[in-house]
Amino acid sequence: MPTILIVEDNKNQRLLYQEELQREGYTTVMAFDGKDALEKVREEPPDLIILDINMPRMDGIETMGKILSQNKQIPIIINTAYSSYQNSFMTWAADAYVVKSSDLSELKNKIKKILTDRPKDF
Repeated sequence: MPTILIVEDNKNQRLLYQEELQREGYTTVMAFDGKDALEKVREEPPDLIILDINMPRMDGIETMGKILSQNKQIPIIINTAYSSYQNSFMTWAADAYVVKSSDLSELKNKIKKILTDRPKDF
């Protein structure tokens, strides 16, 4: 099954995503912030990244830029509580933008669509 890197500074949110995505059959890897995420991507590139924007040490926008400069093949879903970033050109490089909700249906649907639609040679 695909591996998903969850980059989220809120521990409860990380655990919720981990539990829900593992229930869907995905392998999950956790990162607390952008710096931690960059290390994990270097060690073992995931099949998809779920990325929060507001995090300590390195925010999601900077993290996304660094990840994409090293590997443009990894799909990224921005998952944030702030809908205002959706219209920012800095988030356009993401494959999807999901506003956080207690209902993870939209996030799960985006993950499934992105992983299904990506080229098979990835």
